[in-house]
Amino acid sequence: MDLDLVALRAGHLKHLPGVNLEDEDLTEVQLPNADLAGANLVGTILSSANLKGTRLDGANLMAAQLIGADLRGNLLGSNLMQADLTQADLRGSNLRGANLMSATLTQASLAGAFLSGANLIGVKLQGADLRGADLRGANLNNANLKGVDLSYADLQGASLTQANLEEADLRGANLIGANLKEAHLLCAELEGANLTGITWEGACLVGTSQNPG
Repeated sequence: MDLDLVALRAGHLKHLPGVNLEDEDLTEVQLPNADLAGANLVGTILSSANLKGTRLDGANLMAAQLIGADLRGNLLGSNLMQADLTQADLRGSNLRGANLMSATLTQASLAGAFLSGANLIGVKLQGADLRGADLRGANLNNANLKGVDLSYADLQGASLTQANLEEADLRGANLIGANLKEAHLLCAELEGANLTGITWEGACLVGTSQNPG
């Protein structure tokens, strides 16, 4: 597709499923409610972009720069491996089955986001807001979740092997059947969390607010 990038940056082009925008600089682009399903956005710069309500399901955003972007939309099955989503707004977004391996989501807003079955291995989530997020069956092995707010999040069956949950807020969270083998939970908050059937082998629980027994 031969694109008019000026028109694209101005937000005049909206229906772009499968478009190739690899390595383009689209900083602050205004594309709310657009269709970018299946798009190639590898290495694309989308920092401070407005993509609220935009379809990005199946899109390839590997190593894309999405710092401060508004991504409150559909990212079902998207590839965000090694993407930089620092301070991005993903509240309520559909990220089911997405690949976020080694992505950076420091201080990102993910409250109420749907991340069931997502690949979050090695993700950097320090200081992120995941209140009430759906993380059922997600893979968070080796993830950095220091200081993350996971209060009332659903982590049933999630894998958190060797994850860093230091000072994380897990109050009221559902952790039924979660795997926390060798996880680091120094000073984590666990009041009211459902800890039924958790694997704790080798986990560090020093200073946690509740003894899981």
